[in-house]
Amino acid sequence: MAARNASLFGVADFYSRNFTAAGHPAADIHVNNPWMQAAWAREHGLAYEQPPEPDAQLQRQAIPGALQRVIAPFKPILRPLARKLGLSPRLDAQAEKILLAQIEDFKPDLVLNQDVFYIDARLARQIKGIGRPALIGQVGIVPSRGEDWSAYDLMISQLFQVVQSFRKAGVRAEVLHLAFEPEILNALPPAPERKIDVSFVGIVSADHQQRVAQLEAVAQTYDLKLFGSGLSTLPASSPLHRCYQGEAWGVGMYQALRSSRITLNSHIDMAGREAGNARLFEATGAGTFLLTDFKDNLHTLFEEGHEVAVWRSVDDCLATIDRYLRNEDERRAIAAAGQARTLSTHTFRQRIDDILRFMG
Repeated sequence: MAARNASLFGVADFYSRNFTAAGHPAADIHVNNPWMQAAWAREHGLAYEQPPEPDAQLQRQAIPGALQRVIAPFKPILRPLARKLGLSPRLDAQAEKILLAQIEDFKPDLVLNQDVFYIDARLARQIKGIGRPALIGQVGIVPSRGEDWSAYDLMISQLFQVVQSFRKAGVRAEVLHLAFEPEILNALPPAPERKIDVSFVGIVSADHQQRVAQLEAVAQTYDLKLFGSGLSTLPASSPLHRCYQGEAWGVGMYQALRSSRITLNSHIDMAGREAGNARLFEATGAGTFLLTDFKDNLHTLFEEGHEVAVWRSVDDCLATIDRYLRNEDERRAIAAAGQARTLSTHTFRQRIDDILRFMG
């Protein structure tokens, strides 16, 4: 667990460490990591079947890029259907057994479920039945109609449209934005020299059409460095292929951001007119100048032109890149102000305080 957290992958232990700091001892469970789960079972005398070695577990037949491009536009439609048909990833019997044993062992007063589709409604009710803990679900997309959320005491999301959908279904829901963990800055290696003019770290796919259009335009004019995944879903003619630097996660992701003079942000298409993705806080928290897409609520998170720069069209994005690559002092001042805002307003400790306030 210590090695997993030290990688800074995803949200690492940022929630649990801040619950603990607030006086509420907390533990992390990575239910989709069979090796860590099997280790817990072994250490607690629970019978279990040893999972395959990681390399064998991860081997799968690759889907040709051309086929991925064909099916990509249908993924938003297929996901809810897959869940209804029971085809979405879900825990097997052994994984469920270990998870429920962990809940029984820790006896939590509160459970925060960060994958409400992987831990489905049936399993959520079983968790709720062990000591009746308060159950919170965190989700970033509008759920399918007809889902059973009755086991949950609260649903949280960074998007108000998601919160509204839960409220319309009769479920208590609140907006809770994502965040940055300040201790990341102490855990990272020394900051590298900013040798990258323009970067993007994230996913490109059919769910990110605005993002792809923006990045392809930038790649035609600037030496864009692209770190991430999903490139196989784009046609071979896309200029993004020549920009690709491989995937970057955890420590590597933060170092890629800190190597950049300018890093770009564009929300997933389904976010609509709302800002709130993790990149807003990761980039600014790392001290990197962020050029992000305009959203109606962005002003509630950052001050445009002072803490982040904003683009409203592809041409606007290109002109803004040119302006700030030419003006290092102004670029550094905005990056510093953005980092100060994130460290003062958008930390995991503040989000934990909000959760505790919601639960009263």
